[in-house]
Amino acid sequence: MKYFWLFLCFILTNSLVAQIKIKGQIIDFDNAVPIAFASVTYNKTTITADWEGKFSIEIKDIKLPIKVNYKGYYEKVVYASNTTSLLTIKLITDLNDKKAEVYSEIEVNNIIKKVIENKKSNDPVKALSSFQYKNYEYLQVTANPDSISSKIDTIYKKRFLRKPLMKLDSTNYKFKKVVEKHHLYQTEKVNLIQYSNKKSKETILATRMAGFEQPLYEYLGLKLVSYSVYENPFEILEIPVQNPISNYGRRLYSYKLIDTVSIQGRKAFRIYFQPKKLNANRLRGLLYIDTETYAISKAYYRIYGVVNINATYTFNYLKEHNIWFPEKRSFKVLKGNNYEDLNILGGTIKFTSSLENIESKNATDQAYLHIESTPYDIEINQPVTITKPNVKIEVPQSSLKKPSEYWNAFTKDTLDKRKLRTYTSIDSLSLSEKIEHKVFLGKKIINGYFPVSVIDVDLRSIVKYNNFEGFRLGLGGVTNDKLSQKYKVAFYGAYGLKDEEIKFGITPSYLAHKNSETWVSASYSDDISEIAQTNFATDSRRFKIYDPRPINISTFYNNKVGSVFVESKVLPKTTSYFAVSQSQVKPLFDYTFVNNGVSYTDYTITTLQLGFQWNPFSNYMQTPMGKIEMEKRHPKFSIQYTQTLPDILENDFEFSKIDFKTYYELPYLSGQKSTILLQTGIAFGDVPITHLYSIVPNNLNRDAILQRITFAGKNSFETMYFNEFFSNKYASLQLKHTFNKIRLGYKINPEFTVVTRMAIGSNNKNNQHLGIAYKTMQDGFFESGVECNKLFKGFGLVAFYRYGPNQLANFEDNIAIKVSYYLDLGF
Repeated sequence: MKYFWLFLCFILTNSLVAQIKIKGQIIDFDNAVPIAFASVTYNKTTITADWEGKFSIEIKDIKLPIKVNYKGYYEKVVYASNTTSLLTIKLITDLNDKKAEVYSEIEVNNIIKKVIENKKSNDPVKALSSFQYKNYEYLQVTANPDSISSKIDTIYKKRFLRKPLMKLDSTNYKFKKVVEKHHLYQTEKVNLIQYSNKKSKETILATRMAGFEQPLYEYLGLKLVSYSVYENPFEILEIPVQNPISNYGRRLYSYKLIDTVSIQGRKAFRIYFQPKKLNANRLRGLLYIDTETYAISKAYYRIYGVVNINATYTFNYLKEHNIWFPEKRSFKVLKGNNYEDLNILGGTIKFTSSLENIESKNATDQAYLHIESTPYDIEINQPVTITKPNVKIEVPQSSLKKPSEYWNAFTKDTLDKRKLRTYTSIDSLSLSEKIEHKVFLGKKIINGYFPVSVIDVDLRSIVKYNNFEGFRLGLGGVTNDKLSQKYKVAFYGAYGLKDEEIKFGITPSYLAHKNSETWVSASYSDDISEIAQTNFATDSRRFKIYDPRPINISTFYNNKVGSVFVESKVLPKTTSYFAVSQSQVKPLFDYTFVNNGVSYTDYTITTLQLGFQWNPFSNYMQTPMGKIEMEKRHPKFSIQYTQTLPDILENDFEFSKIDFKTYYELPYLSGQKSTILLQTGIAFGDVPITHLYSIVPNNLNRDAILQRITFAGKNSFETMYFNEFFSNKYASLQLKHTFNKIRLGYKINPEFTVVTRMAIGSNNKNNQHLGIAYKTMQDGFFESGVECNKLFKGFGLVAFYRYGPNQLANFEDNIAIKVSYYLDLGF
């Protein structure tokens, strides 16, 4: 018996000192971003976590503390447990060190500096005179079936004043069955990348998309991640971020030299980088830098946020050219710590919102998007001919339908039976659900049309309202490609219930040149126009379920216009417009224009107009259907010149106008967005008030605030009264910043925008305009406000305040409260 107790004591003693292997990860408490290379101390031994905040440690005594330290955070003390082998340690930012920044050591800073200095000899675009290669790219949206539980859950649905209703939820079970059979989505393409004489171009050699006979050209131009690690700005999900190997990037990032490793027999520094401001939503990653040439030989990038993004670049060292050339590019998007639903690729991949930092029970949150591209047939410093160099991407007709035998050459993993089944399954689903037709229909609606046989009905012409016409009922449209691809006829007719007048217009057009989309048109219309309105002929058309400003406008003029005009995209990155027109103008309000001693109550104006919209930073794609702006970059510029033609077609006045605007939009990875709109115009000569500038007012001249509540415009001055100011020269500036949506409750997720608008203008010929009283803006006009948009089902509230030299005497008269509405078409 005594030997039994000795044996038992021996077992107990060994169990008390037995080692437990603990794995853990250190993350930020607020945003769940992994904290790289934090110090982990246990039993007087300190180890360092890896670049993803992960570590493993042997625990001999669970009573001893594990201490975690990192600059800018409070020390965290935790204890291991016999019941778990995984630890998640959340560090809290040191409130006494809010501006804590991690700075680089001198040695690693010098390495990064040399990387930047040697870009010209390491970046293939700058180091090589020419190159071209073919690239196979495969995109899949999928999920690992093993990560999804097949258990059918029991859920309880709350009911008012009744017991909760128990239901069986088989969503996860069905989702698992789907991803076991095939991927959620996939698409492939083969492209030819060419570079020569500082110009680059991509030509699509072959493409196929599950569920589509004709590809979505917008996807082919989608740039989810930059091709080159040397690009600045670096792009992730089409959002520009500062590259860590740029001069400005050195101000934003800190660098840590980890060690030296070997890649393809060459030594490379392994350097970790992260934002200096610990909570900044910027890139983090690992750079492998050749110790001799200071070129990037491998790179890992991570972004943690509403989605987690992993990008990996590998390179092959070409000894004969002494350069690291791209070998493979991999890009993966997974669910992050998002507080609202997130859709990617139109909802093909969907991550459901999660307010708690717990493992999601929603199986669709296990889905991820993965892109892998592999270059082949590489040719360096050989003669390269680039056709149509002003087109960034070209999609020839021959690339659209390649046989299965062509794609079999790129099938590397024959064991992936899910890939083989995906096209069949998605094609069948697309056909039964008419997905391709719905996408086609959606594109038409976004542009304001609904196709009916050979005519696209103009949705904006059906119902309108303003104070002069009342309800305006009409019908309009344009013939489509089913009738003819070279000819089209646009037309409309309308009737105002209040003014009891018919309006109409017709515009036949001829396609003179397909590739440049040059249309020659003639037009005649008999309609009404808003007084002193500025329209840019090159502005793109987008569908609006309503146009809020005309609802409150009473001051119009009858405008009979005949014109001949040409629209073209023949100039690189430019839309051009040239027109000669005659307008017979009759003001529909009390107004007389006095010019050279002659009084005019109606008049004729014959003009020549030339307009350009130039998008120098955008990139374009040439497709069989026309040219597409596939990378919409800012700023964009519009300029328009209007000149009357003396003694031609009964023209009454001599004047000229120059109008200009530029628009800049700056998106952030966080989802926020800043915009700037600058617009200006100047008129020379004798200009009637119908053709002056009023810079988009949108406020009713009524005493009470509630009486002035109307719909807000997109870029209108909400506190400026209609017909309050007229100018023959002006300049206006609008600044906006839109924050992320705020989750307040069930289906209440407002989006806040702060806005400031200002304008200045003058009019030195006030005595020419009789019958209408107005002011000028030589002292400037200022208003600021807050927009609470999308508060409920698209509706929101905005409030603005008017201040400065043109502030009104009564405080409440300077306040404007409006209703906003944003329509989500779901495309």
